[in-house]
Amino acid sequence: MTSHALHHPWWHNGIIYEIYIRSFCDGSGDGIGDLQGIEQRVDYLSDLGIDAVWLTPFYTSPQADFGYDVSDYCNVDPLYGSLPIFDSLVARLHERNIKTIIDFVPNHSSIQHPWFISARSSRSSPHRDWYIWRDPAPDGGPPNNWLSLPGGPAWTFDETTGQYYLHSFLAEQPDLNWRNAELRAQMMNVLCFWLERGVAGFRVDVLDRIFKDPLLRNDPPNPDYRDGQPDFMRLRSVNSSNQPELMDVIADMRTLLASYGDDRVLIGELYQPVDQLVPFYAGPNNGVQIPFNFNLMWQKWYPPAIATLVHDFEHVLPRHAWPNWVLSNHDQSRIVTRFGAAQAKTAMMLLLTLRGTPTLYQGDELGLADVPVEQSKQQDQFARVGEGGRDAYRTPMPWTQARYGGFSELREPWLPLPPDLAHINAQHQSKEPLSMLNLTRGLIALRRAEPALALGAYHCIEANDSLYVYERSDEHKRFRIILNFTDQIIHCAHGSRHGHIVFSTHFVTPRGCAQEMTLAPHEGIIMAVP
Repeated sequence: MTSHALHHPWWHNGIIYEIYIRSFCDGSGDGIGDLQGIEQRVDYLSDLGIDAVWLTPFYTSPQADFGYDVSDYCNVDPLYGSLPIFDSLVARLHERNIKTIIDFVPNHSSIQHPWFISARSSRSSPHRDWYIWRDPAPDGGPPNNWLSLPGGPAWTFDETTGQYYLHSFLAEQPDLNWRNAELRAQMMNVLCFWLERGVAGFRVDVLDRIFKDPLLRNDPPNPDYRDGQPDFMRLRSVNSSNQPELMDVIADMRTLLASYGDDRVLIGELYQPVDQLVPFYAGPNNGVQIPFNFNLMWQKWYPPAIATLVHDFEHVLPRHAWPNWVLSNHDQSRIVTRFGAAQAKTAMMLLLTLRGTPTLYQGDELGLADVPVEQSKQQDQFARVGEGGRDAYRTPMPWTQARYGGFSELREPWLPLPPDLAHINAQHQSKEPLSMLNLTRGLIALRRAEPALALGAYHCIEANDSLYVYERSDEHKRFRIILNFTDQIIHCAHGSRHGHIVFSTHFVTPRGCAQEMTLAPHEGIIMAVP
């Protein structure tokens, strides 16, 4: 460990890699990715150079939302493996110095969880208050106007007990009541169960929704709503989410994680603007260490707008806080589809050279695009209830150009593979020096070798219609990053007679540079400057 990293926790200079388990690798031969498949690809993860994997849910589940509807928080669904297989995977990753972060789903369970089965059996059930129930409104309809994120009312009427239950997502995902002390204690025990199995931390699913207004007051209309936006955006979720009690639970989670070691990390899924992310950092010991910052995904892909976002985030952070950046995940369209294949390399350089923890989504290192899924083969239940499905950006990883892309040996994968399988696969790209895969590996290796790129200060030099230019520096080295956001050749004066280019999206061999430089279309460079 260098002196630069001595006072930084591992996630400050670490890189997190999201594995959407169903689509990473099929080890059992049923066409669906699993824990065995991940273990088969540990060498790939090690060669990529990442520091931690974040595993999407593998818990026992009816799979209405592919594991985000949990029926047993302390077991592995046979579809994905078993507890011994999980333990083996964690150990294999640990051997390669890769930490394991798992999804924690505290907002809702499955409708088939024993707690909910008990809760809906009778109003006097001991588990009744573990969920959120209310009588119908005077007209017989839902208790208030809250909307589910997939679309439609967030309430479903239960005939057995004559009340509505709340579900912020699918009706198969009833919301848990975190105001109930017994439920809260049980969920904290879930964290202990997995910490004792060696996980390095948790990505907390929809963290800001686990508390709701106790009076269940209506959400107000959203004055910024526009036609074509998702249905739930018609309202501002000021009462259905983000309540003050949440910070106490986050503090309790941090205390619990710290009792297992100071290298455990708490990550929050929070779709919030940067100024509203800041409160989740709270103090050094009682906030979320990484409140996921998704704002780069929504930002117009235009240098001045991106530079403004980075500036704003840097300047609102508390002194103890560390930034983080995300460009895609299993719920959002892929980088290549949003920006184009050529610009995707520039985007990857941006993600891996900004100050802060980057999170990569599996397949982005191969330049995967969204894969259209015909209606007859769609799997995502969100499409069933109104909101657009997410299948297109959850399609399987292509490992080779074999019949099933090396993802599965025996059965057709659960979703289609990319059409250009001959070029968009890990085996092929490993042999191509300028492939997206080798670009990503190279950027990660450079970031790991140069503390200034991982932990150094950020300074913006220029952001105009074509270029974004910034520096990362520490007391020993300074690097200038120049990104061409256009499909044009760009001439610029941001070079250095005494510097040299150490990395380019377009060239493999480092080279010298002059004060006046020419960048190819969509080229990004990293320059060491005196």
